[in-house]
Amino acid sequence: MNQLRDGDYRPDGAGDFLQSTGAQEALDRALFLLTVRRGSFALLPELGSRLDRLAQERSSAREAMGASYAAEALAGEEDLEVTGAAWEESSRQLTVFLNWKGEHLSAAVTL
Repeated sequence: MNQLRDGDYRPDGAGDFLQSTGAQEALDRALFLLTVRRGSFALLPELGSRLDRLAQERSSAREAMGASYAAEALAGEEDLEVTGAAWEESSRQLTVFLNWKGEHLSAAVTL
């Protein structure tokens, strides 16, 4: 998978793009799926997450709902499991904790 930064492919300095592999590739895919709003691609309406709806939830429910929305968005990702989430109200950031083939990863999404 090509690496992204701020929505653009990252060049490798030799006319190509940087590639992700292993855990980094799994994390890059997860971040993409978590940040794309579900339903924003007409041909793939199930792609993405509903994390944009967290603002409508009670602040006490945002952590649990964030974990649920993340699990829904990543359900099709093989070997990737959501193990929990942490909500930071002041920064409006959700950190999703993941397990990929026994390796612990985390993906932070600011809403």
